[in-house]
Amino acid sequence: MRTPLVMGNWKLNGTKDSVTALVNALKEPANNAAGKAEVAVCAPAVFIGMVENLAQGSKLAWGSEDCDIHTSGAYTGENSPVMLREFGCTYAIVGHSERREYHKECSNYVAQKYQAAQQNGLIPVLCVGESEAEFDASKTMDVVREELKAVIDLCGIDSFKNAVIAYEPIWAIGTGKTATPEIAQKVHADIRAYLATFSQEVADGVRILYGGSCNAKTAPELFAQKDIDGGLVGGASLKADDFSAIIAAAVANA
Repeated sequence: MRTPLVMGNWKLNGTKDSVTALVNALKEPANNAAGKAEVAVCAPAVFIGMVENLAQGSKLAWGSEDCDIHTSGAYTGENSPVMLREFGCTYAIVGHSERREYHKECSNYVAQKYQAAQQNGLIPVLCVGESEAEFDASKTMDVVREELKAVIDLCGIDSFKNAVIAYEPIWAIGTGKTATPEIAQKVHADIRAYLATFSQEVADGVRILYGGSCNAKTAPELFAQKDIDGGLVGGASLKADDFSAIIAAAVANA
């Protein structure tokens, strides 16, 4: 039985005041969800220490929006997975479409980040997904298989026993568009079927989140789908009421 996971990705957003208010507001929903669904937030690196202090003692987990392939050294501006663990991070997002696009991160490099996170005690959240042009050309799974295969080649299929996959149709991020529950379910099922060609056990157990503009309105129907195990939530995760409603939807479908 896969435990649903609702994860907020704050991206480049937040102030000391807003982070304090948001984390304090999310502790009760996270505590109430315990046993039925897991709740986590991934914060900008400068706020991770604040989140750690604020969330201590609650069931709210936290993580990083990215991590480096190196643990230390002359890599100015990067975030070591070892340092992230020292601040209590459970998760590290890798391969988000914005990193792939703006920072030119190829699938092989994302796989190295996934490996570094996992080797240093973090659970990688591997983002995969296609552009609108690729979706229109029916190349969704061609793209997704390539992004998954890079990780399988480097880390092995069993690495997904301690990882999360987030399917994020790029055409639905920040555009107001959302894949229909049927479209999202089909891709999630296709991802699981692809993993099953390597290991049925891994395919059955790995959590696959939907990450394309999931919000309080769309979450209930998305989370009711057989192969959707929660959401990687962007803008709606910055609003306590909206994010709490998404958490409630995950609990209701657990």
